[in-house]
Amino acid sequence: MGLFAGNSRKRAERFRRMFVRHKKIHALLKKHAEDILSSDNFNSTRKHLQHGSKTVHDHCMDVARYSLLLNRNLGLGCNKRDLIRGALLHDYFLYDWHDREYLSQRRRLHGFWHPGVALKNAEKEYDLTDTQRDIIRKHMWPLSVIPPVCREAWVVTAVDKYCSFMETVGLHKGHGARAS
Repeated sequence: MGLFAGNSRKRAERFRRMFVRHKKIHALLKKHAEDILSSDNFNSTRKHLQHGSKTVHDHCMDVARYSLLLNRNLGLGCNKRDLIRGALLHDYFLYDWHDREYLSQRRRLHGFWHPGVALKNAEKEYDLTDTQRDIIRKHMWPLSVIPPVCREAWVVTAVDKYCSFMETVGLHKGHGARAS
């Protein structure tokens, strides 16, 4: 009985630490990006699938969370505000990239074109820093050809690749697109 009680305490402590970490991340997201999180356009991304069953909204939220964790765990010293805002807006293209009828022939190469579209959309709504622009414009490197120049953009680029892979192979599952 003592062995199982110890495991239960360890599990409870691990769960408590995870809960505290999630609360801190949520507080950072709210502090630095409440305007984005409450915008109609950002919330409209819940209607479009990104990879697998993940929506664009959930994908961007995951990229922001994992970017914060990578920054903290590796002690990279990234600007958290730029990191969060760039991660949330990196796929701010505001269309369903799976809809062949909607997209022109040129836009069918979504991987190449969407960073520019996302940047254009984000600049219409938000005052972006140069770092945030770099994150959005270059997160698809090497498809974007010119590599990121700031560490925040490198972090988001790496995390985006990780999240995209995990979603595509079905290890990070979502709830699918939701009508609002």
